[in-house]
Amino acid sequence: MSGSNPLAPTDDDVRKMLACKVHLGTKNIVRPMERYSFARRRDGIHVLDLHCTWEKLMLAARVLVAIENPADVCAIAARPYGQRAVLKFAQHTGAHYIAGRFTPGTFTNQIQERFVQPRILLITDPRTDHQAITESAYVNIPVIAFCDTDSAFTHVDLAIPCNNRGQKAVGMMYWLLTREILRLRGTIARSVPWEIKVDLFFYRDPEDVLKKEDEAVQQTYIQQPALTDYGNQDKSTFDKTIEGATGAWGDETNNWETTQWTAE
Repeated sequence: MSGSNPLAPTDDDVRKMLACKVHLGTKNIVRPMERYSFARRRDGIHVLDLHCTWEKLMLAARVLVAIENPADVCAIAARPYGQRAVLKFAQHTGAHYIAGRFTPGTFTNQIQERFVQPRILLITDPRTDHQAITESAYVNIPVIAFCDTDSAFTHVDLAIPCNNRGQKAVGMMYWLLTREILRLRGTIARSVPWEIKVDLFFYRDPEDVLKKEDEAVQQTYIQQPALTDYGNQDKSTFDKTIEGATGAWGDETNNWETTQWTAE
């Protein structure tokens, strides 16, 4: 699929996006998203055109690379599925991130402790992160957003059509965007696969993590050899273990007077 165009997706990239269900939208669709809808399934789910998704993703990467200071890029995710993804995105690209609840006044209230002035925003879900988009309109900050079929386009300058509610879809989109940014910067080569796995961008349930850690601890105890319980041994077995021992400390039959303690 790539051909002679280096920015075209490979077959492996398309398979990964299909496996993570990046192309699946919702049953509702807004008018601006109709151009990105490829078909509609029998159950009412709209199917997005991955060709449009890839083109918008490449355009977003070129826009973010044009920012001279990577810290001026602010990635925001209020949904739990996107918090780990924005953290990894910021870790590899050097961007600023806000995971969790967005504090009102972060972009407009200068006396606030968390006040920041980014040059561009990367939004995970326009519907959930509406407060950040509203404040960006007050201070003229451009917005790049991952938009589903029912997402609001108000104050969004660049929309990337994709599934922004899936646990793996959000992580996959951030992984592809991070990889393309590093390729455009020259940090990694296009001919070599990126060593960072996409699994690191996926959301992990804390309960599942604790459960796996407990199972690992239990497996470690099972593999360890059992310690000898001397309290359950009978007297005959214990006597056999000390049979043949000479010169016990409490043995009065030994002639301690004949012992030469110092050499003459």
